[in-house]
Amino acid sequence: MSKLIASAALLTLLAGGCALTVRHPTIAELQYNSGRYYNKRVAVEGQVTSAWGLPLLPYSMYRVNDGTGEVTVLSQGSRTPARGARVRVTGKVGEVAVLGGRPLGLHIREDDLHFERR
Repeated sequence: MSKLIASAALLTLLAGGCALTVRHPTIAELQYNSGRYYNKRVAVEGQVTSAWGLPLLPYSMYRVNDGTGEVTVLSQGSRTPARGARVRVTGKVGEVAVLGGRPLGLHIREDDLHFERR
């Protein structure tokens, strides 16, 4: 009986852990299957192509290119990466709307930002 309970507990832990995993799609995959990743946690790596923000507001935006496409990242953090920086961004995928099956305003809401060493 205790083996059965231990097996059930292990299965529950494994199933719960799968829900917490971070997906690592390419940006092209995010753009092509945006509905699959909507409101899911993803990680993308690439080079910052542009960055902007306002000094008095805690929000900034930057675009990341991984070689397959570009995506906008919305950040509330104090660090905004410079153009040309290599980064790994983790966050939830969002979009403003879908028109004709294509996402409008596809973006990642940054949870975590890592700068890659060169």
